[in-house]
Amino acid sequence: MHISEGILSGPVLVSGIALAAAGTAMGLKKLDYDRIPQAGILSASFFVASLIHIPIGPSSVHLILNGIVGLILGWGAFPAILVALTLQAVFFQFGGITTLGVNTVNMALPAVLCYFLFGRLVHKGSFTALLASFAAGFFSVFLGAIMVGLALIFTEEDFFKVSAMLVIAHLPVMIIEGIITDFCVAFLRKVQPGMLPGYAE
Repeated sequence: MHISEGILSGPVLVSGIALAAAGTAMGLKKLDYDRIPQAGILSASFFVASLIHIPIGPSSVHLILNGIVGLILGWGAFPAILVALTLQAVFFQFGGITTLGVNTVNMALPAVLCYFLFGRLVHKGSFTALLASFAAGFFSVFLGAIMVGLALIFTEEDFFKVSAMLVIAHLPVMIIEGIITDFCVAFLRKVQPGMLPGYAE
């Protein structure tokens, strides 16, 4: 869901930079030192997952993994995703430097929202945890696609059809992300439940 350079208007770009800066500041404040290695690994996973993408108009379709990043890091998803997007923009020209703020918000904010919505449910019964983790993976992509669409619409109303196509094109990705998040959460519940939010000894 990288938005390319030269697409968005100035006010949208500035708003994205401001929101990304605020989210990253909050993420760095909330991120404990002992969780920095986790943030690095998840940032690298996000980086690799979204390397292979299919162009769709001014954006693209690819795996994101922001649901699992959000579940594990919470607000820390902002700096983790920002670092990955910066490296992608510099090394592979995915997205761009001017759109870095908007792209970060589009992927990190849904991750944080899913952390607050579903994070506490991943330690409940197996079925509840299964639904919660799937929902985190699914809705992190769904909300991200909606936000990309809104960024395009706020730039130019004629982008509405492109925005709708973008959301529809991501439906298979939403389902796949939900399944991947299910597997990740099920694995962590068995081997390292402390990595998941709301864990109590």
